[in-house]
Formats: sequence, structure tokens, C-alpha cells
Amino acid sequence: MIEIMKAEQLKWKRTFILKLLWLTPLVTLLLSAVLMGGTYFQTGAYNWWYTMLLPGALTICCALVVENDKKMKYQSILALPVDLKKIWLGKILASSVWLLLITVIFFIGITVGGWLFGFSLHISSSLLSTVVIYLTFLWQIPLCLFLAAKFGTYLAILINLVANIIGIVAFADGELWYSYPFAIGARLLCATIGILPNGLPVPEGSTLFDKGVILPGLLIALTWFIIVSFLTAKWFQKRQAK
Repeated sequence: MIEIMKAEQLKWKRTFILKLLWLTPLVTLLLSAVLMGGTYFQTGAYNWWYTMLLPGALTICCALVVENDKKMKYQSILALPVDLKKIWLGKILASSVWLLLITVIFFIGITVGGWLFGFSLHISSSLLSTVVIYLTFLWQIPLCLFLAAKFGTYLAILINLVANIIGIVAFADGELWYSYPFAIGARLLCATIGILPNGLPVPEGSTLFDKGVILPGLLIALTWFIIVSFLTAKWFQKRQAK
């Protein structure tokens, strides 16, 4: 599997995938510095990050991961003596490493920004928020890979962004947040950063501050990751029989 992951990452050379690693966090931090600044820099950056820029960047990354193979009608991998399920899982794991790297880069940037503009979040809360974002976005990788392979880049971006927006607007601060996977990260971040998805502070005494939902929420998100990875791998494996 490691060899498959390395082969996938070799395909990323001369693509926009590697540029997204530093460009997306940089744009997010600059937006927050210009529009928010001061003690609101960190909370503002997190809000821009998980509501818009990370979902967009992740979908673009996944679309580019499958783009070259799709252009060649998957002939380059269909000829390999390897189970297509392993190829698909290799794409998921390679993209998961990409997500980890971009999340770490953002955390480093927002910590440095805290030293410059003032800390609105304790570093432990910031670190916990970073872990929450990574684990709750993992399940979107196999989904975005599937959407890009099935419908193409533009529809994949549109579908995933709209689904994320619906989760943030309609479910994140409600009682049914756990039933809509796109809302899980936003709900947990209300507790870790104290900011609603719309950018306003969580009201004093609100149940949204309850950190007891974090562990169950992460377990639900990871369960979705396993389920969606399995189902999409089975779908991709069927190409071998065609």
C-alpha cells in the first residue's frame, strides 16, 4: 500500500495539488489578517478555513488526484496486476496525507499569527480544533474522489461546497448535527473555538460549549470515513470487471 501511495504522490508533480498545500492556508490567514485582525485574527481564520477554503481546496485536490487517470480512461491502472480496490484506497490514503500536511501548515500559520496579532485561543484549544478539523474532514476524501471520478471536477466542487454550506447553515447548531456528516466538524468547533459558523460568538451558557460531544462526534466522522471508503472502493473495483 505504501508503494501505491508513493506512486500516487509522484503523479502530483507539476500539478496544482502541491501549490494548494501552502497557497490555501496563506490566503486564509491573509484574509483574516485584513478583514479581522487583532484579537479576532485566529477565530476569524478558523471560521474562513473550515467553512469555505478547506472544503474547496480538498475537493480540488481530490479532483486532480483522479483527473489524469480519468483522462486516460484508467487504462494505465487497469493494466496493473493490482486489485483496483487497493489502488483506490491508495488514492484515499495519499490524499489523507495531503490533508494532514495542509492542516499542520495552517496550524503553524495561525499560531505564528497569534504571536503577531495576539492570541484569542489558547494553543491547546487551537491544537484540538486542528485535530477536529482533520478527523472530521477525512471522510470527505473518498466522497470527493468518487464525485470527481463520476461527475467531473466542477460538479464535484459544486456538490461538496453546497453540501458543506447546508451542513453549516441548517444543522451545525441544531440537535440533529450528528445525523448530517457535513455538520459534524462545524458543531464540534463551536465547542473548541467558541465561535458559531456565521462568525458570531457562541452565546454565554449555550450547550454548544459542551465538549462532551467531541469524542462521539469524532467517532461518528471516522465511521463515515470507513463506510464511504469501503463503498467507493467497491464501486471502483467494478471497473476491473468491465
